[in-house]
Amino acid sequence: MKNTKYLILLLGFALLLVAAIIGYNALSKQYKAQTPSEKASSEGSESNEEEQTAAPDFTVLDRDGHEVQLSEYFGKPVVINFWATWCGPCKSELPAFDNLYQEYGDEIHFLMVNLTDGSRETIEGVEAYLSETGYTFPVYFDTEYIASYTYGAYSIPLSVFIDSGGNIVQSHVGAMDEDTLRAYIDLIVE
Repeated sequence: MKNTKYLILLLGFALLLVAAIIGYNALSKQYKAQTPSEKASSEGSESNEEEQTAAPDFTVLDRDGHEVQLSEYFGKPVVINFWATWCGPCKSELPAFDNLYQEYGDEIHFLMVNLTDGSRETIEGVEAYLSETGYTFPVYFDTEYIASYTYGAYSIPLSVFIDSGGNIVQSHVGAMDEDTLRAYIDLIVE
């Protein structure tokens, strides 16, 4: 009797596992991840009118402690990246950002916005990290979390791609490799 219960329980678990695998495969096909260009074309095809969303402005501090507003950078495409040194996925994508900053530095403004809370993430700690790694991209400090709240950066890394007119073209949550980052940049470079 006891063996029969275990056998029925094991059989039920096996059926549940098979159903989960079949469901996963079906949903994976239905909700395939899109590349940046596929995202842009599918969003563009939903509406004949091209709706643009103006990038909300925010104020952060530059490395010299001066206040800087996002809107000061409009006129050229802008890449904003919200990150922190304690974030493994953020750190994994920083080499790609640094490489593309060196490549596109004159054509695009890169705003690497560090979520600086003053305890877990400090300006001094970030400066030491940048000195250690040798990254050359411009870093800004969101000490009041104004920028991160404005853009809903509740999960990092978060990257936002803005055209030269100050309109949001795309955003991406999660780490990117260099090819993916380049594909997003291609959407905002004219």
